[in-house]
Amino acid sequence: MTVDVHQHLWTPGFLDALRRRTASPRLDGWTLHLDGEPPYEVDPRDHDLDARLARNSGLDLALVSLSSPLGVEDLPPGDAWPIIDAYHDDALALPAPFGVWAATCLADPDPVRLGAVLDRGAAGLQLPATAVGTQEGLRAVAPLLEVLEERDLPLFVHPGPAGGSETPGWWPAVVPYVQQMHAAWFAFAAFGRPRHPRLRVCFALLAGLAPLHSERLINRGGPGRGRVDPGVFVETSSYGPRAVDAIVRELGVDVVVNGSDQPYATAPDPGLGDAARHAVTLTNPVRLLNRKESHT
Repeated sequence: MTVDVHQHLWTPGFLDALRRRTASPRLDGWTLHLDGEPPYEVDPRDHDLDARLARNSGLDLALVSLSSPLGVEDLPPGDAWPIIDAYHDDALALPAPFGVWAATCLADPDPVRLGAVLDRGAAGLQLPATAVGTQEGLRAVAPLLEVLEERDLPLFVHPGPAGGSETPGWWPAVVPYVQQMHAAWFAFAAFGRPRHPRLRVCFALLAGLAPLHSERLINRGGPGRGRVDPGVFVETSSYGPRAVDAIVRELGVDVVVNGSDQPYATAPDPGLGDAARHAVTLTNPVRLLNRKESHT
């Protein structure tokens, strides 16, 4: 069972929901409009199902998620839920190897709605890092995290909206996304883990390399090295062998999970040998998702 825990695929119902909107986030044809950002021309080929199936022919499972940087989860309930419902309906109907991360409206974090979509087969819940980067944010979504704990299902933390129209195109992925993941990593360690002791959590893009700041953490009075949380995982996204190697040296290989961030990137080869590759693409995702390992 080879797993990719991080992909995005905009399905017809999701696209239609965005095209019906007159305010951001919205699509005008294939032109994406977001608050604080210039219009962006989406390549339709990036979200073509047949092309993605061919690209994922070697995978046993590919988990797709709502694109949190769009800001859908931050909309008022009357605006957010129609888009999220369309995403759930289409994504849950995708053929193998696709699976689904559930999404939620942050202004209406409804445990009953989450339970219903998990009952339909969602693998767990994705939340934007902007929602869980503070004690207050974690307190607001605690009812949702309790549902995940009760069902022994994981949380996936993904970067949220970045904004800023006066920056280069690469800026969001390198600056605000990384900053958001740093905050989410340390907020969960300080405030989330004490309240949710059994919750498994996966942080996208290697948690923005936040684990590498352990020396500074220790020097400022934080917990010492060697205290690796067995319920925490980090996903590779756009990082390559150097970053993966540094994280492995800090946390060990057992926490690193394969994720490509398709269609925006490709899954890296960790460059650490066959045993590490097997752990990152198979063993660790299976532990994250609490599934039985398959060798077929």
